[in-house]
Amino acid sequence: MIQIGEQTYAFSDPAVIAALVGTAIILLVLILLITAVRRAGKSGEAVQYVASQVGRLSMDVNALGQGQSQLAGNIQTVSDAQANAQVRVIQTMESRLAEVQAQMAERLADNALKSARSLSDMQERMKETLTGSSERTTKSLTQLQERLATIDKAQTNIEKLSGDVLSLQDILSNKQRRGMFGEIQLTDIVSKALPSDSYTLQATLSNGKRADCLVHLPNPPGPIVIDAKFPFEAYEAFAAADTKDDQALALRALGAAVRVHIKAISEKYLIEGETADGAIMFLPSEAVYAELHARLPEVVRAGFDARVWIVSPTTCMATLNTMRAILKDARMREQAGEIRKALRLLHRDVEIISEKAGKLETHLRQAGEDVSGVLTAATRAGKRADRLDNFDFEELSPDTAVVPIAAPQKG
Repeated sequence: MIQIGEQTYAFSDPAVIAALVGTAIILLVLILLITAVRRAGKSGEAVQYVASQVGRLSMDVNALGQGQSQLAGNIQTVSDAQANAQVRVIQTMESRLAEVQAQMAERLADNALKSARSLSDMQERMKETLTGSSERTTKSLTQLQERLATIDKAQTNIEKLSGDVLSLQDILSNKQRRGMFGEIQLTDIVSKALPSDSYTLQATLSNGKRADCLVHLPNPPGPIVIDAKFPFEAYEAFAAADTKDDQALALRALGAAVRVHIKAISEKYLIEGETADGAIMFLPSEAVYAELHARLPEVVRAGFDARVWIVSPTTCMATLNTMRAILKDARMREQAGEIRKALRLLHRDVEIISEKAGKLETHLRQAGEDVSGVLTAATRAGKRADRLDNFDFEELSPDTAVVPIAAPQKG
């Protein structure tokens, strides 16, 4: 840095560099002249030459001084212009910076307002979404609880049904209990189909045998026995058979067991003069009944030959309804005399009603004729009253004789 008066110049300034270069050239020329003078010695030409060169040098020095002065002025002008330009640039930058700051503040305010609105809208949407989700979740949980309650109830029913199935399995696995199960089912069907005085459960016959049910039918055919015992072991073995050979063996065993049972019924419950000439074997299973008729028709025919009819719960109900019709017809025949007597009395009552109706008709006809005569007399009296009302008494002359109306005589 070079300071001349109040001005400060930097070495990087072009004017300063030009001034320094010029000064260096002048000093180099002086050094060369001095060297040349010393070498020339006392040569006059050299002196003159030196003098001329010195004069020229002083002129150059003066010109250089003037250039330096001009350069200093130019440097001052450039410095002032640079300062003014810097001031204007700074002012322009400050104004633009203020505008940019204002624009930034305005945009930030707008962005903040938009962000606040967006945040508020988002909060509202999230609130609505959360509310709807909460309601749907509550509804779903309620439905889930109801379904779980239904499932629990169904599970309870299934457990109860499983217990009932196990109980039924225990009953069917025991021969004595299985017989009781068939008797209970037979009792339920008979009690629904027949009057209570038309059958007897566990009736003892004259041969000492006890029948599961004895239906008191009139002669003929007479009381008929229904037996509810059946060998289920053979049927269970048939149902459990896997191969065809095992099924064939089990089927033959089932047929043999049924034949044995048919024979036992015919020997125990067919008593001449006491029971009907046939008995009924009750199967408490529709499946056994279907298998027996489908696969063992010869056994069913053997039952017909032995006068033992095989029935299932459905066919037993139909048979009992037929028996009920027979009982009703028999009771109607027993009450035929009473029915005839009641019909005679009913016929007499009808005849009395007919006589009373005839007399009532005569009285009504006579009363009608009397009413008709009264109406006719009333009509004639009305007409006469009208003629008397329209008669002009003022037109009568004094000489006209007035016939007095005599009062009616009392008889």
